[in-house]
Amino acid sequence: MAQQEEVFKKLVSHCKEYGYVFPSSEIYDGLAAVYDYGQMGVELKNNIKKYWWDSMVLLHENVVGLDSAIFMHPTVWKASGHVDAFNDPLIDNKDSKKRYRADVLIEEHLAKYDEKIEKEVQKAARRFGESFDEQMFRETNPRVLETRQKRDEIHARFTKALNDNNLEELRQIIIDCEIVCPISGTRNWTEVRQFNLMFSTEMGSTADGAMKVFLRPETAQGIFVNFLNVQKTSRLKIPFGIAQIGKAFRNEIVARQFIFRMREFEQMEMQFFVSPGEELKWFEHWKAFRMKWHQALGFGAEKYRFHDHDKLAHYANAASDIEFEMPFGFKEVEGIHSRTDFDLSQHEKYSGKKLQYFDPEQNRSYIPYVVETSIGVDRMFLSILAATYCEETLEGGEVRALLKLPPALAPVKLAILPLVRKDGLPGKAREIMNELKFSFACQYDEKDSIGKRYRRQDAIGTPFCATIDHQTLEDNTVTIRYRDTMAQERVTIDSLQQVIAEKTDLKYLLKQLTR
Repeated sequence: MAQQEEVFKKLVSHCKEYGYVFPSSEIYDGLAAVYDYGQMGVELKNNIKKYWWDSMVLLHENVVGLDSAIFMHPTVWKASGHVDAFNDPLIDNKDSKKRYRADVLIEEHLAKYDEKIEKEVQKAARRFGESFDEQMFRETNPRVLETRQKRDEIHARFTKALNDNNLEELRQIIIDCEIVCPISGTRNWTEVRQFNLMFSTEMGSTADGAMKVFLRPETAQGIFVNFLNVQKTSRLKIPFGIAQIGKAFRNEIVARQFIFRMREFEQMEMQFFVSPGEELKWFEHWKAFRMKWHQALGFGAEKYRFHDHDKLAHYANAASDIEFEMPFGFKEVEGIHSRTDFDLSQHEKYSGKKLQYFDPEQNRSYIPYVVETSIGVDRMFLSILAATYCEETLEGGEVRALLKLPPALAPVKLAILPLVRKDGLPGKAREIMNELKFSFACQYDEKDSIGKRYRRQDAIGTPFCATIDHQTLEDNTVTIRYRDTMAQERVTIDSLQQVIAEKTDLKYLLKQLTR
């Protein structure tokens, strides 16, 4: 665990050093849990968004896009339940004066039991070798069974407390499990209380006439209130979806772990409208498709898992998270939820406007049910960096840091490097650059030795480098250098565009989703 924490610290430092993520307002000592994306970060972020958008809208004829406003009528949030129920259970440690989410403290404690079981399994696997039967070991080993029983007992109490909204029981679990504050190391806890997460402001020209409005805590409601507008103007029939990418804002008291939990973040959401009774079938469909989308990036299926919710939101009849193995454990990057007809019913009730769909096949009107897929851009960004950041020791002891980014998502697809800054090589390199920059993101670099330039490109995740040398002037060939293997091959300038395009074009990633 300590080693993983060290890797995470290096990753955060790497993000700043190479232009991925900066602390916001850093010259004024920053603003807690708010970050800016640098020149490399914004490109990676845009590529992630395009991968998502094209996978949802381009590949599905019955999914269309929307861009709704951040400010909405305040009654929207009353109808959705956010005014009354959008809370986190918070607890303070009296000695450190630090505030924590009570549910997260308990979840992290439960994760320690899981880690203990996995260590027992790994130790046994090393001891027994090829003859090891992992399933039997998990089902019969006394230490594993005892640990699992303790975990399950705590988990059962925790689930019941969440569903009953029993704040006293949440605190009692923390006390009984002897959970300590990570800062002070003490168990001197306050009572647990709820804290609403929405930011509010005022809209209007005068103090007397100002209206209290909220910065949206999610993007979904903008889709719901536009449900009929989109359906009627697009003439879509159920089932169909509406996709949206946009900023959301939550007053997270316990914001931490770099960009994993922030106060200003970006979501990619799709609300899929279905006939009542069909929602659980579509829920399973979108669970499978979204997991396939993640795994297509090639980080390994073992890095992902589904986690069914212990406590369902007030609007849901099914919910599951896709979790990714971050340096600090498996954490949610995407949620798939069956939201029933709650949202549209509430907006119909509060607005007084009919929000029903006439189904010509069933010859009746009804409020559709909704299946939601919701993914955090920032969390996806972090998961990709966590999966691809590594350090390699080369011959001679040199260590190179690199990001093994999927080529389709890399901020720079090709670096164009003249071997030396003379003999006409920079001019030839510029000529190639000016031709290829219309096809994909290129970067020209002539400063420092070729070795140092390769290391710079490794660090920012550029998958390919094209080196222009004296032979280029003779036969119009260049050397392609591959980031992950450092292998090199000679290709003609005329074929360079096709070679790089085939390896970096997003469509080759998207095609994996249709197989």
